[in-house]
Amino acid sequence: MGKRGKKNGKRNSILVALLLVFFAAGIGGQSGKNDQQEPVGSQQSVFFEVSEGETQEASAEISTVMPTESAVEAEQAASDEEESLTASETAVQEPALQTLSVEEIPAYTGEPAIEINGNVPNFTDKEYTTEAFEKYSPLDELGRCGTAYACVGEEIMPTEERGAIGMVKPSGWHTVKYDFVDGKYLFNRCHLIAYQLSGENSNTENLITGTRYLNVEGMLPYENQVADYVHDTGKHVLYRVTPLFEGDNLVASGVEIEAASVEDQGKSLSFHVYCYNVQPGVEIDYATGESKLSDDSALNGDNTAEKNSNASGSDDSSKTQAADLQKEEDSSANSTAKTAAVVAMNSSEEDDSSENAEVQDYVLNKNTKKFHYPWCSSADDIKKKNRKDFTGTRDEVIAQGYVPCKRCNP
Repeated sequence: MGKRGKKNGKRNSILVALLLVFFAAGIGGQSGKNDQQEPVGSQQSVFFEVSEGETQEASAEISTVMPTESAVEAEQAASDEEESLTASETAVQEPALQTLSVEEIPAYTGEPAIEINGNVPNFTDKEYTTEAFEKYSPLDELGRCGTAYACVGEEIMPTEERGAIGMVKPSGWHTVKYDFVDGKYLFNRCHLIAYQLSGENSNTENLITGTRYLNVEGMLPYENQVADYVHDTGKHVLYRVTPLFEGDNLVASGVEIEAASVEDQGKSLSFHVYCYNVQPGVEIDYATGESKLSDDSALNGDNTAEKNSNASGSDDSSKTQAADLQKEEDSSANSTAKTAAVVAMNSSEEDDSSENAEVQDYVLNKNTKKFHYPWCSSADDIKKKNRKDFTGTRDEVIAQGYVPCKRCNP
């Protein structure tokens, strides 16, 4: 190529370079105008020469200020997942256990149960469910039961005859009889969630040492309310029973019972009560389960004589000595009477068979061949011609061909 050709080529190169510079400057200006219209995360490519360091710095600056669309989506997904986890964890949380203590309970004054918390149970809105279930606390280090909790429905109620539970020895258990106690036996194996509500019979996490008075006069009326409601409506009841122990006592001082109809959140059935684990006429050592006749027991027939001797106004010393001697004799006779009244049985064979051997009053339905406790609501519905009152043992009734009522489970 000649000198002129080289010169022209060089000139053309310069012109091209200038055109590229102007062209690049035009694009850069247009890019600046459109920056605000670009979506977050977009980047403009600029076709003019800049140093590599400037390119990297500009790119890093843009990435820092404007996160990419994929980063925003990832952050949102992580947030959604965290919210989902939190909701899931909340849904499966166990209901808070009761914080009621024995010290908060008024002393027993003759009523088997009292209302607490205004008779309003402590269930939360999240606890109401129509899915029947039952949950039992593991025994503690002293072998004592904790809270038992259930959504009672016909799905979990018993469908077969109740079995034996004589082999279970709850904490503080003693087999002891007093003549004036209903059925004679002081202690029963009390179900926290009644058998008629759950079908749970010999579950050690559901049985406490309870007096006959607690079992029949205290808990049973409330258990029947729940059973009747479920049977009559086919609906559900939230039901929670918490035994309350003072310190390391092996025998519970009483039980706290909460209940609420599920489908209408307690409008049809609702209560919150405390039932006393006492037996009138008997003094119980709750630390061990040992018992004795109380000083104010009806069997303590020497009170009048003692009061009369103390009321004497004579100053004669011989009369005073005679009165003191009489008091000692009365005290000795009273001690003998107490000893004779309490019959303790430690034989395991007698213990296991004691419940079926108890003499009880039953109501028999000659038509359905079922037998009931006299207080059972089903017994009230029996027609006079089909009703028969019977006193005897459970085994004797069954031997006559009768089967136990599934409502009261005699």
